Amino acid sequence: MSGVSVKDRVALLTGASSGIGLATAQALAAAGCHVVAVARDEQRLAALAAEHPERVTTIAADVSEPQSAEDVVAETLRRHGRLDIVLPNAGIYLGGDLADATVAQIAAVVATNVTGVMALVRAALPPLLAQGSGDILVTSSVSGHQDIEWEPVYSASKHAVQSFVHTVRRQYADSGVRIGAIAPGVVLNPLWGFAHGSPEEAERIAEGTGIRSSDVADAMLFMLTRPAHVVVRDLVLLPTGQPI
Repeated sequence: MSGVSVKDRVALLTGASSGIGLATAQALAAAGCHVVAVARDEQRLAALAAEHPERVTTIAADVSEPQSAEDVVAETLRRHGRLDIVLPNAGIYLGGDLADATVAQIAAVVATNVTGVMALVRAALPPLLAQGSGDILVTSSVSGHQDIEWEPVYSASKHAVQSFVHTVRRQYADSGVRIGAIAPGVVLNPLWGFAHGSPEEAERIAEGTGIRSSDVADAMLFMLTRPAHVVVRDLVLLPTGQPI
């Protein structure tokens, strides 16, 4: 079964400066994709662009800002003249008991994880629909498939993402634009204190209690390269030892 190459396609990726986003940017660039990498950290973005000067350009932006989605889509089209892949990946985490969370913390999670995703997809749909092709692949979480009691705000935000992906996909199922979500479990990245290549990371990998950001990036590349008549609506990616 022949797949779809990402070579010379244009991808817009948020949350690109670390973790899953960074690994995905690197994987797409290595596969020949033109990546417009979006994040707040200009220094990390510059380092990414220096790694792949022919394939990666950057935009410093905060997806929780209402206008940012329209701006980054417009800038991508200005630079490349087209848009083929949209990866709303930026997200923030909030765990712990709800009574200990502030309203400001809750609002920040919703602004990034929910409104930021919806705004980017909304801004990107017109050019994708106009060309009758493209991929929207949202970074969700296993917390969007199950109710995780130790992270009620985060879990609720990812449930919202899942509902959004499924309903929007159904609205545009005959448009040629594929819409799906990837839902990782425990990912060993700097957010959780695991440096890439560290002994601690290797130990968790050996135990089967964590996966690498690069594992998620590989799975995303798999989803994006399926034949045009196939959509992977949901892919849940877990370490073998995660009992969930």
